[in-house]
Amino acid sequence: MSADPSILARELCSSRERTDRLARELAGERLLGAQLPIVNPPLWEIGHLAWFQEFWCLRQKVDGAIADSILTGADRLYDSARVAHATRWSLPLPSFEATRAYQREVLERVVRRLQQEPANSRLHYFADLAAFHEDMHGEAFHYTRQTLGYPDPFDPPGAPVASSDSCGAKSPGTPAAGDAEFGGGRFMLGAAPGGGFVFDNEKWAHGVTVAPFRMARTAVTNAGYAAFVAGGGYSRREFWDDAGWAWLAQAGLKAPRYWIGDDTALAVGPWRVRRFDRSVPLDPDHPVVHVNWHEAQAYCRFAARRLPTEAEWEYAARAGDAGTRPFPWGDAVPDAGRANLQAGGTLPVDALEAGDAPGGCRQLIGNVWEWTASTFAPYPGYMVDPYKEYSEPWFGTHKVLRGGSFATPRRLIRATWRNFYTPDRGDMFAGFRTCALD
Repeated sequence: MSADPSILARELCSSRERTDRLARELAGERLLGAQLPIVNPPLWEIGHLAWFQEFWCLRQKVDGAIADSILTGADRLYDSARVAHATRWSLPLPSFEATRAYQREVLERVVRRLQQEPANSRLHYFADLAAFHEDMHGEAFHYTRQTLGYPDPFDPPGAPVASSDSCGAKSPGTPAAGDAEFGGGRFMLGAAPGGGFVFDNEKWAHGVTVAPFRMARTAVTNAGYAAFVAGGGYSRREFWDDAGWAWLAQAGLKAPRYWIGDDTALAVGPWRVRRFDRSVPLDPDHPVVHVNWHEAQAYCRFAARRLPTEAEWEYAARAGDAGTRPFPWGDAVPDAGRANLQAGGTLPVDALEAGDAPGGCRQLIGNVWEWTASTFAPYPGYMVDPYKEYSEPWFGTHKVLRGGSFATPRRLIRATWRNFYTPDRGDMFAGFRTCALD
């Protein structure tokens, strides 16, 4: 992101355009959807985005006071830190049209303020925050549509879908099988000051030592994961720790969520998968997606492998440049030739060879978020940022994911970015890659 007010305004508008696309065709019962602990009511989420942008970009006074919202009662409706999740379906929310009008009015006022106060660095910071916040909610909204079985927002209405690759097929690159070897050593984990906007949980770069390790060049594929399923992966206790086995008993799954078929299959062929509101063939060479941390760990026990730590993952993504490169390939911002981002679906794991890291790992950025073994925790010297609810409440209870998914906007991701979810969550666009045990 940039401190140039015109660029900031353009990024805010770009975030909103994506939100609008994700919210298309919402009407009737789809405005609220099923009441589940892993999603928000779409109508509430749309209003929350406007509230957040207004709160940080328009309502902050110099003396620390908070001005009133332009929408009466907005704080009682949309403040996610104070509005209990379970109550969001029963709130007296404005209509869809009124909510969209609130969004437009807030955005227009923020853009106007950026034009009027081009040297206001505090406003620039909060404009960055608002754009990134909307980007993250946009991705959450994307997988909410998958969870609720709504149509794919990035398919033209009525278009047939032949596979899960709806973002435009790209032929696989040179096969990237096997492991990449890393010598390990001392490197700087985390974001360095002066590189632009980063969140508090990325601050600041600090020296860590990584032992030599071997990491898979690609994420685990659907074909690879199907072998685990066929090998009794969801019925054999020895593959699961106590927490994972308890989760599995409660979930009652015999294969990953959304898979449709015979769980005793010895090949991918019989499997189909629910993708949004349609059943499509499962692509064997695409990464497995919608698996949680427990499932990733169970697969690793089956395969006699392990998940990488987040330090190993970042070392692999930044190796060869003293740990300073923002992306595996260097400084160039992500493009469609290097990373599958802000797209409509996954690509084969061998695609996008141009985005390889120096050690040979492919698609460390984009395609699917990748679970790591690490528990989400603060870095040394951590200090909370103004948006204090972002990181601190979740330390110690969540697991770290890295790299972004096909639904992640390009401007949002970098090698130091830390995503985090509880180990039971598999509704996100998440997969994993593995490391050798030795």
